[in-house]
Amino acid sequence: MTNTYFDFEDGNGPVPAHKHSNGGGWVADTATVTDTAYVGPDAKVFGKAKVYDNAWVSGDAWVYGDAWVYGDAWVYGDARVYGDARVYGDAWVTGNAKVDKDKPSEEQPEKDRIFINGKWYAEE
Repeated sequence: MTNTYFDFEDGNGPVPAHKHSNGGGWVADTATVTDTAYVGPDAKVFGKAKVYDNAWVSGDAWVYGDAWVYGDAWVYGDARVYGDARVYGDAWVTGNAKVDKDKPSEEQPEKDRIFINGKWYAEE
């Protein structure tokens, strides 16, 4: 069996990874993504991250660290979900938004949008 490697540009260099069957995005072998979840062709899931249920990760979005994205949540654009963040239900994380530990980053740009549990964060 031939190992495939990919550099997620996180300082760890190339690591064992594969293209996800639903969308074709890169997933590190250390991460978990179910077949029902979607990882778009330019999206990345790495570290110990988990993406499952009907969740979508698309655009140039990254989900990494110990983050989980599940339910019907969407992470897209240039968004980053990381650390111990949990994005779930009908949550949307988009633009250049960054989410860590279930909340937007303190440095969240005003133009980026995060919709979590019925509330907009950093709304224009």
